[in-house]
Amino acid sequence: MSKFEFKLPDIGEGVTEGEIVNWLAKVGDTLAADQDMVEVMTDKATVTIGSPKAGTVVELRGKVGDVIPVGNVLVVLELGEGVAASVAPAAAPGVAQPPAAAPAVAQPAPGAAAPVADSGTTAVGDIREQLPGMAAQAPRQAAPAGGYFNDKPLAAPATRKFAREAGVDIRRVAPSGPAGRITREDIERFAQGAATPERSPAAPAHTPAVAAPVASGAGDERVTIRGVRKRIYENMARSKHTAAHFTYVDECDGTALKGLRERSKPFAERAQVKLTFLPFIVKAVVSALKRHPELNCLVDDTSMEMVFKRTYDIGIATSTDAGLIVPVLRNADRLSILEIAKEIDRMARNAKDGKTLKEDLGGSSFTITSLGKLGGLFATPVINYPEVGILGIHEMKRKPVVRGDEIVIGDVMLLSLSFDHRIVDGHVGAAFAQTIIEYLQEPDRLLVEMS
Repeated sequence: MSKFEFKLPDIGEGVTEGEIVNWLAKVGDTLAADQDMVEVMTDKATVTIGSPKAGTVVELRGKVGDVIPVGNVLVVLELGEGVAASVAPAAAPGVAQPPAAAPAVAQPAPGAAAPVADSGTTAVGDIREQLPGMAAQAPRQAAPAGGYFNDKPLAAPATRKFAREAGVDIRRVAPSGPAGRITREDIERFAQGAATPERSPAAPAHTPAVAAPVASGAGDERVTIRGVRKRIYENMARSKHTAAHFTYVDECDGTALKGLRERSKPFAERAQVKLTFLPFIVKAVVSALKRHPELNCLVDDTSMEMVFKRTYDIGIATSTDAGLIVPVLRNADRLSILEIAKEIDRMARNAKDGKTLKEDLGGSSFTITSLGKLGGLFATPVINYPEVGILGIHEMKRKPVVRGDEIVIGDVMLLSLSFDHRIVDGHVGAAFAQTIIEYLQEPDRLLVEMS
């Protein structure tokens, strides 16, 4: 008999660690090849990993909630004779496996997203620290005498990958990039034995002060922040400490939009599609983005560049029992109102069932979030970093409106938009919002101008 150590594989897209969500096998279970073994959540999606070979589970390395770096042993199987022990699964073609002895600390710190010009994806939950219980599996290394060492280095996933391929421990590389980030050039200099150019130490501008411990009483309950909530926790903090938010609020007379939706319902019902206001709003946003392309933009803080997108991939913030996630409506400009409605319904059902597809996550260029029937006067939505704008929509209510010289009862909807003031000037954000309102107040233009 021999033992097989299954290591968490590199699943690409800059993912360098995964959180154990659910074990589907236990010690003593006999598994067939490809039988579901464990569910692992990355910052892109939750994936189910099957057993690489037939065998008996003799050890599970980690419990639910633990974060496992790529390259660390996840499961130990006992196999039949003739199978070599400690064989790691093959990495994706062209991707180097990290050395098992010194895996890189998992994910870049908040604000150090992958260079968006290369990947086109949006990181939606960087993880900075391992959870309690992981110390025995990934011990922190003591700083060498007289040498640079940082066990939480700031670097983009592409830089971390380059360091692994070069055999460089990124924690020992002194940074020279903006906000104390490690660059590819830093890795090259370190590998060649050259000193990093002197610069004053700089902590990330968005690093919050260390908070004091929170006391708890006898009847209090402490629950570890993990899973989807941990991704939300980190992504929201990164956005607020990176983007310079400003919010613009205005009202929209949705009477004509309501009428168009009512007239369109029979067509939607024949197509077995649930038609809400959201597909029309998506179309209005896409039309406004075409007139204001500076809003269909991502900001790359690692290279100090703006990435103007040529596709219209709209994130639709969706509430689930686990928390808020943002599935993406791809190429929304190419879809009809009914096709958008069908896609939104599909993504919403998958999200609520916990079955969001990996390809539906990441890579949005602008996001819409809706409070629906919860209404409210206005909100200050948090930008889905690294985007530069987000639209929050509120419940449509019957209110007095002025038309000409008369006061009549109309269907009024408030819109709250937040922008990254580093990239979007106030008058630009206001003009964008007014364009959206124009299309929603005269929705027939959406059909006439549809490309």
